[in-house]
Amino acid sequence: MPTYTIHGQELNVIEKGSPRRQVAVLIHGWSSSWYAMSPLLDWLSQRFHCYAVDLPGYGESPRLPERTTITAYAELLAEFIMQVSTGPVVLVGHSMGGMTSVTIALRYRVLVERMVLLSPTITGRLTSYINAVVSPITLLERFGLGTLLVSSIERAFMGLTDRIMRPASFAERSGITEEDYKRIRADARNPGQGRVRTECFFAMRENNLSGQLAQLDTPTLVIWGAEDNTVPLSDSGVMADEWPAADLRILPQAGHWPQFEAHAATRRIVAAYLGLPRFGDRLYTPVGDEELLQVHEIAQFLAHSGIGNELNFAQRLRLAAQCLPHTYTPGEKIVGVTESGNELYIIHSGVVEVWNDPQRPGEESAGKLHVADLHPGELAGELALFDEETRSADLLAGPQGATLLALNRERLLGLCEDDAVLGTRLLWNIAGALSQRVRFILWQMHQLHHQQPIVDGRQDTVP
Repeated sequence: MPTYTIHGQELNVIEKGSPRRQVAVLIHGWSSSWYAMSPLLDWLSQRFHCYAVDLPGYGESPRLPERTTITAYAELLAEFIMQVSTGPVVLVGHSMGGMTSVTIALRYRVLVERMVLLSPTITGRLTSYINAVVSPITLLERFGLGTLLVSSIERAFMGLTDRIMRPASFAERSGITEEDYKRIRADARNPGQGRVRTECFFAMRENNLSGQLAQLDTPTLVIWGAEDNTVPLSDSGVMADEWPAADLRILPQAGHWPQFEAHAATRRIVAAYLGLPRFGDRLYTPVGDEELLQVHEIAQFLAHSGIGNELNFAQRLRLAAQCLPHTYTPGEKIVGVTESGNELYIIHSGVVEVWNDPQRPGEESAGKLHVADLHPGELAGELALFDEETRSADLLAGPQGATLLALNRERLLGLCEDDAVLGTRLLWNIAGALSQRVRFILWQMHQLHHQQPIVDGRQDTVP
């Protein structure tokens, strides 16, 4: 575990991922250590250069020389970010680490690109259960009495701390493994950290964020366990009132530790939000720097396409990670009129030619005509995406060839499921592009109808 020194303060860090990638800083919560972020670390490192820190006084990091405050943590981590990163970072914070992340974003907006918050402390007031059962022991720990008391009773009554701590931390139907539970429990009862736990208990209350959230414009995903009995769900109501732009998700069968208790759901939502390539079976496979660069380039390109209308960069990054590029040589057939499929195509470069028989639309015919050209940013294949039926026309690469971005039905539905706001906007944009094309086709038909010559008192068809 490498150690960084910031203004004389040692900070122990777990570091993972390519140094050439964007930095993500993972911040644990109260009575914890870097291990609280371990379920996220391995797969986030496929997209980011990750630093999971031990906050001063926790894990292997020595405590601060002065009384612990959230502001002191935020200032220290801001200095750490400036030391290890050449650009804005992604902050991932759990519980008190979420409060620390928000405090950094409020004080140093330029340092933070995006945030992911897991059961974050907002008001600093913990649940009635914590205040009635856990906090009295925590307060005694400042003088070492609480630790001695708990250790003595635990030896006499095996499992006492389990009965006290488990209802505060985990859902009744929690999916946490026994191994992870034992490690989290050991961190929570680390006998050398009693004083800093007490100081942090008061530090969170003193750092009440309510009334300040409206100042934030940092794109943020917030995940909360529906059965959180440590940070009250009423804090999510404060967030919803003051910070409606935050993407708030509440997971069933999870308490204060959704990254352990609802691991698959948390992983899926975070992956979609941060644009981890790829969604599905390749999500946790190591990807190269070249592929990550390609995802960023596609996200920039989508800003100028119909499907990217009114999407911010984070949303376009999520979409870009689901698009698979395909390159075609000049004149090469992309799809045929009788082929079935479920892919939408976004023209990325070059021109795509549309060929069809106006007399027999949607059918194989020897009389196909070149009826339209599609240019970069335009869409094709919307109908097959929705109904998975045969194509309505042949698509051929133009004289200079073409590169297309394919988005299939499964990936689109995955985006809609994991991000309702993005999914709704995407469907609206696709519908808008489709309606525009239908109106153009109707106009073309109207023009053809009025251009038909009169022969022997009747309209003849144009060959």
